[in-house]
Amino acid sequence: MRKFDLSTIDRTFWVIFLLLIGVAVIALFSASSTLVYMHHSALGPIGQQMLFIVMGVIAAFFIQFIPTYWVRFGGYILLAVSTLLVYSTMIPGNPLVVTINGAARWVRIAGITFQPSELAKLSLIIVIADQLARIHTEEDKRKYFYRTLVIAAVVMLPVMASNLSTAVLIGLIIFCLWILARIPWRYTMSVVGIAFLVLALGYAIVEFAFVRPGRQMHGPFKRATVWVSRIDHHFDQDDGSKYVLTDDNIQEVYASVAVARGGISPLGVLPGNSKERDYLPLAFADYIFAIIVEESGFVGAFALIFLYMAILFRACNISSRYSDMPAMLMTMGLALMITCQALISMLVAVGLGPVTGQPLPLISRGGTSVLITSVYFGIMMGVSREQAELRERVNETKVESAEEAPIVNLE
Repeated sequence: MRKFDLSTIDRTFWVIFLLLIGVAVIALFSASSTLVYMHHSALGPIGQQMLFIVMGVIAAFFIQFIPTYWVRFGGYILLAVSTLLVYSTMIPGNPLVVTINGAARWVRIAGITFQPSELAKLSLIIVIADQLARIHTEEDKRKYFYRTLVIAAVVMLPVMASNLSTAVLIGLIIFCLWILARIPWRYTMSVVGIAFLVLALGYAIVEFAFVRPGRQMHGPFKRATVWVSRIDHHFDQDDGSKYVLTDDNIQEVYASVAVARGGISPLGVLPGNSKERDYLPLAFADYIFAIIVEESGFVGAFALIFLYMAILFRACNISSRYSDMPAMLMTMGLALMITCQALISMLVAVGLGPVTGQPLPLISRGGTSVLITSVYFGIMMGVSREQAELRERVNETKVESAEEAPIVNLE
């Protein structure tokens, strides 16, 4: 690990990161009123999340000093461990698995509950980026395309069983990495076409064999009926049904009300004055963006969108000036993951997409998500720091060469 030379840290990334942390703290206190009421104390729901936020900042600070080659090496180990843990969530009766809201996505080890799929997302990006960076010839493109496809399929299969939206998000990021690695379109689009056909066929089977007859599915993909029902609910609403409050649409209705209350004012109703947080069941998690819009208006909403887009712009800026292909692909993959996940979460919160369960990175309540997203930032800042150090060494070499050059007298 390098010495803590703060002169080469990426100040732009740190500003973006700390601004998002600031938004997270404000939103946490505002959106967690229901949890505070249920626990009769702010120490539990707020104190725990604040601890994760502090741990995330500390993790990002130290990870930025870890050389990227160690990050790539650790990615393979983490991928193996996280894949085993994700597969373990498919085993019926597994004592390590924790089911929350009907989804078996969590694992509890040594008293710590976390989502192994979050670890799989991180490690998969690192490994895929490292594999694609080994491409040097046209033949290599075919070889590493199929290799990364197999790796991704092995990891995404169990993730898809419990969280389809996460699997689709991972697939989207891998597709982007293929494009950045200049994999031929005939390879990438063939995978997209096959994936689309499989999803369409699966949707049709679940819709007509289970959802419409009212039958329950069993086995690893038992949540498929939930996904299909959510899609049906989002696209089948007529002009009147979406305004009728039911158990199925309570979150969408109150989220829409929150967005409407905040959107009519440039600054919303101001932080701490939300009314819909008391009615929105997951105001602190999946729908926290709706509360942010209610309290900060469209100015706050667009400012938050700008922060997430700034992550991607900064990653593009770093990658365009760095010759280390593994680091470049890794940075772009991590930035795309944060930005795309944020956009999906926002679209759901404002009613422009079916319910996915994707948290708003760094802001939604959830310890695993906050810590892993902080690790994303730490890795990206580490790549930027290596770039700055390399640039300094090159400049020093040029200066030394100029000083040592002999002076020739032409007289």
